[in-house]
Formats: sequence, C-alpha cells, structure tokens
Amino acid sequence: MFNIAINDEGVVAVEGRLDAAQAPRAQEFLDQVPDQCTIDMAALEYISSAGLGVLLRTHKRIMSGGQSLRLINVSKHINDIFSYSGFDRLFEIELADS
Repeated sequence: MFNIAINDEGVVAVEGRLDAAQAPRAQEFLDQVPDQCTIDMAALEYISSAGLGVLLRTHKRIMSGGQSLRLINVSKHINDIFSYSGFDRLFEIELADS
C-alpha cells in the first residue's frame, strides 16, 4: 500500500511503502509540486532505491529553482537508510519525535 497527497498547508504526506512499483506514481505526483517542497514521512514504512531515486530527481528539480526539499517526521529506520546511502547530506531532514 502507498498513498501520497498534499494537505491544506501544502505539505506532501507519504504513507506506506515507496518501492519500485510505486515510484512512477510518486514521481508523477511530485513533478506537479511547486518548487518549495516539504514531505511528511511520519507514515512512511519503507523506501527502496527506486524511492530514493524519486526523492533525488525531485531534489534536483527543486534545487534548480533555488529552493530546497525538506523531509519531516522521518523515522529512525528511514533516516538510517538515508545515512547509509549518503542522502542525509542532500536533504534537510527533521526526525520524528521518538
């Protein structure tokens, strides 16, 4: 299961598993988001390399406009994946309260 939506404050919320099967849908959605983007990952259970690719492409697009990609409510598990891959140095990350 995977859901992606934008709330009234303009924050993108992702839920479930962002894997290779869901990456095209996530990319299509994120390509429509304006330059400044915050993604709430509180309900994200898993992210694969394909999901990391979606974030990287979105990051590059947003950076080309002089803005940033901000990830909030990132769980320890997801943050570990970012750390192992070096993505923690690319994104502005706000960890979830434990």
